Amino acid sequence: MNGNVIKKKLNVYLANPRGFCAGVERAIQIVEKSLIEYGAPIYVRHDIVHNNTVVNDLIKKGVIFVEELDEIPKTNQPIIFSAHGVANSVFKDAEYKNLNFIDATCPLVSKVHIEAKKLYKDGYEILLIGHSNHPEVIGTIGQLPENSISLIENIDDANEYIPIAPDKLAYITQTTLSIDDTTEIVNLLKSKYPSIKSPHKNDICYATTNRQEAVKKLARIADVMFVVGSNHSSNSLRLVEVGKRSGCEQSYLIENANKINWEIINNIENLFITAGASAPEILVEEIINKISNRFDVKLINDTFTEENISFKLPNIKNK
Repeated sequence: MNGNVIKKKLNVYLANPRGFCAGVERAIQIVEKSLIEYGAPIYVRHDIVHNNTVVNDLIKKGVIFVEELDEIPKTNQPIIFSAHGVANSVFKDAEYKNLNFIDATCPLVSKVHIEAKKLYKDGYEILLIGHSNHPEVIGTIGQLPENSISLIENIDDANEYIPIAPDKLAYITQTTLSIDDTTEIVNLLKSKYPSIKSPHKNDICYATTNRQEAVKKLARIADVMFVVGSNHSSNSLRLVEVGKRSGCEQSYLIENANKINWEIINNIENLFITAGASAPEILVEEIINKISNRFDVKLINDTFTEENISFKLPNIKNK
């Protein structure tokens, strides 16, 4: 009899693109290739990417995560800097300690660093739109001497900011922000300071942009949206916010299949699943499998755009 139980139908829309971006793929490959080249342990300063599953898997393989270089014993093993980037002082400290370090900073974050240095050299007053205490923001501010960059976190900060030289003002941004929030801040700054210098190319990365646009498209038809990701992942949290603003008030961050709240999806017809740029696809698959055990699932792949970007790995050969 149990085998004849009729499952409730559930449409599950899968956002494409979702999950790992090229910068995250590159950072994880750097760690895994370093493990092959050097053997365990490998040290990583800060979470290589903001995802608990990725970090825990790497710990099992012999990676030791630290927050500061002082936590690392004297060693010839490599120390890898995370995809979020680090301040110049960290590089100098690593060189002073004669550490064997490998930089896994996402090239799109490095682009913002280069931009900041050029603006500083050209005498600009620099605003950084971003979230305080996020490692990417700490790393970007740390590219320049103290007090060279002013942080703008929200529209109020932008409204209250008084530049020293309005005709020599520029802005850069964190790569994982809400496109809409950032646009609102930038538009205000441009209205107040028409000569403000913009980045040559948008600093918010292609992966953040594509994932948010896919959410805007599908949130209108979804009863519930699951964003697969960890709660310290900026780009994942932004996807939840975008989902709510775009018409799906029941948008939730979900760490893994064990965190499914069945009450939320028991009486709905359309579930939308996406994943932050640091979330592995295996988590999405596990969530779909678990839902399929309870529901008659119709999977609908919805492609917003194709992504075929990859970044070259640095040299990680054991010297």
